[in-house]
Amino acid sequence: MFFSRFWQDRRGSVAPMFAIAVIPVIGLTGAAIDYSRANSARTGMQAAIDATALAMAKLAPTLTSDELKTKANAYFHAMFNHPEAKNIQVTPNYTTAGGPQLTVSVTGSVEATFMKIMGYDNMNIGSSSTVKWGNQRLRVALALDNTGSMASAGKIDALKTATNGLLTQLRTAATTNGDVYVSIIPFVKDVNVGAGNKGASWIDWSDWDNKNGTCSKGQGVTNYSDCMLENGKPKWTPASHDTWNGCVTDRGGTNTPTGQDYDTNANAPGSSQSSKFLAEQYGSCPQAVMPLSYDWTAMNTLVNNMSPGGNTNQAIGLAHAWMSLVGGGPYPTPPAKDPNYSYSDVIILLTDGLNTEDRWFTDQASIDARQTLTCSNVKAAGVTLYTIQVNTDADPTSALLQSCASTSDKFYLLTSASQMVTVFSQIGTNLSKLRIAK
Repeated sequence: MFFSRFWQDRRGSVAPMFAIAVIPVIGLTGAAIDYSRANSARTGMQAAIDATALAMAKLAPTLTSDELKTKANAYFHAMFNHPEAKNIQVTPNYTTAGGPQLTVSVTGSVEATFMKIMGYDNMNIGSSSTVKWGNQRLRVALALDNTGSMASAGKIDALKTATNGLLTQLRTAATTNGDVYVSIIPFVKDVNVGAGNKGASWIDWSDWDNKNGTCSKGQGVTNYSDCMLENGKPKWTPASHDTWNGCVTDRGGTNTPTGQDYDTNANAPGSSQSSKFLAEQYGSCPQAVMPLSYDWTAMNTLVNNMSPGGNTNQAIGLAHAWMSLVGGGPYPTPPAKDPNYSYSDVIILLTDGLNTEDRWFTDQASIDARQTLTCSNVKAAGVTLYTIQVNTDADPTSALLQSCASTSDKFYLLTSASQMVTVFSQIGTNLSKLRIAK
């Protein structure tokens, strides 16, 4: 009877309505609080899993699945500070299908407080992060000035430091062998293609044989022409090619009988004399070139052994750098390009001096004009060209190097040796293609 009168009494109708309504109100308010706690944990989870994916990216190619899982879990838990999150499971997955990619997923739960009255004990949370290496592969040729002027102002030492640093960046950018190839072309007036190539068909010995040998007339006659001026029937005997130091000068140009511009293109040497590399016993022969490779130890050794000497011929360094990217002569044909990847061919030309001589010309204007042709041909072939002038002697800014660069932002004018380290680091960063995708 009491409850019947209670429900029928209009004066008491607010109380039962409030009692009934308060349950969902409390539930919704509690749900908002629980959801806020879960969302905070999930936000922290996303930040931690992003950091974990980036940290594991460089390790993934070298670890087993179990090792990767162990390290990923340890790293995530060190970064994630949300004790309310329980049952954390971190799962990394590294694959090379369609390009190297690492995905790290995490799941967990947050215990409900208020939502328990609505029948929910836990709220599941989770997130993932993917680090994908760009499908860009790099082939980089370094044409490095080793001329005598590099001995001043600490330039040769800075060049070694800068180049070793760049090689480290490029090595780091590669996840598998072949992602990044590098060739190194130390140049002076000549380039050293390696004395071990003395038997190669692409070497022209005609000039070398006439300038290196002995005359039957005895001492004091050091070349074929002078020997033939002697009375009687002198005999000129060319020296053994085993004594060649590996240096070659510019290939055939417009001054040759054939008129072929082999000094400005990357066409492979053939049977014609002008297409071959002319051997020369240059007294300041630099370190031998290294064709495209991912032998990082050998590259560092070459760089550390560079020493300054000789005159400046930027054009021959550029021409050989270009040929190293396409193959021919001392440069093996590069591996075929995988259609699943895109490729960037890059030349970095660094010099501290203005052109002084090459095989065909002795004045800077004529040498520069020939090099301008080479620069135009390089860019027309789709090669990205960086040019760097290390100007510690207050020389004029090189209009040639400015125009040679693929774009204005790829020409660098440096006024101190130490800036080489900074610029090579900037270029290395630009060339690295690692990116994160969520």
